[in-house]
Amino acid sequence: MAWVRVVVVNYNSGDLLARAVACLAAQSDPDFEAVIVDNASGDGSADRLVLPDDRFTLVRSEANLGFAAGSNLGCRGARTDWLATLNPDAFPEPGWLAALRAAAARYPEAAMFGSLQIDARDPGRLDGCGDNYSFFGINWRGGHGHRVAGPPADGECFSPCGAAALYRREAFEAVGGFDESYFCYCEDVDLGFRLRLRGGRCVQVGDATVRHVGSAVTGPQSPFTVFHSARNRLWTYVKNMPAGLLWLSLPMHLAATAGLLWNARGGPRLRPMLSGLGHALRGLGPVLAERRRVQRNRGVSVRTIARALTWSVTKLRRREADLRGP
Repeated sequence: MAWVRVVVVNYNSGDLLARAVACLAAQSDPDFEAVIVDNASGDGSADRLVLPDDRFTLVRSEANLGFAAGSNLGCRGARTDWLATLNPDAFPEPGWLAALRAAAARYPEAAMFGSLQIDARDPGRLDGCGDNYSFFGINWRGGHGHRVAGPPADGECFSPCGAAALYRREAFEAVGGFDESYFCYCEDVDLGFRLRLRGGRCVQVGDATVRHVGSAVTGPQSPFTVFHSARNRLWTYVKNMPAGLLWLSLPMHLAATAGLLWNARGGPRLRPMLSGLGHALRGLGPVLAERRRVQRNRGVSVRTIARALTWSVTKLRRREADLRGP
């Protein structure tokens, strides 16, 4: 039996999907199974796809489920010890899975692993080196846009970017997988936070490399992206932050949100950001109910969570990576 199931969720990804699947087929570690979930694409990307061999399965959804529900669908029924998510615009190097497998053996206490993401358009720049979460509830992809300074060592980060992540299946299933109400954006940070509340650690693997386009379909600053990011960022904060840290950080969270709105004034991002925040506030009832369940099942101290957060405002402003010794 394969050691990992790789799930690729596709929606109108064009020829990027075929490239991602080809990179998967070329892995030096062939011991995997792959499920491609097509979210009712209308661009023919799934129709044109030729599956390389019987390790690959195509699952067609009748509707666009989004990344969260699409990933859960692809993970459903897996018997592998590990689950990996890979975006259709993320192209793994041949040693990607082998590096993740070796890291899982080196760090048996970790529940999740992140990949080194290189900008596919500019290989001299980082797309990301793990996701970070600030003490006042703002997340960012560490090192995004920074120059590549050489192969980094392994390090612990808050959570992996879902574009190329590895999760222990038992831990993933224990917390219910991705929150499907998110649709997309911040769902990986939310999952990582819930895993941390259960005691799971995240290791960013220095030699597990993918080349990532990033928001190739939705656009990095599109109204769709801005709306979902604003809504889901608030839901993640309210649902997961332990009470002591929530009340301590709330003034800073409100100030940071006000700062984001101020920076968006007069531009196209302001309206979808306000709309996303309004939708988040109207939907707080189910989020607060879920918060009670999540916090009731918390298995680590508030101090443990506090240590996993980033307390440096400078790192957030500069979008720096925040990696600690694994």
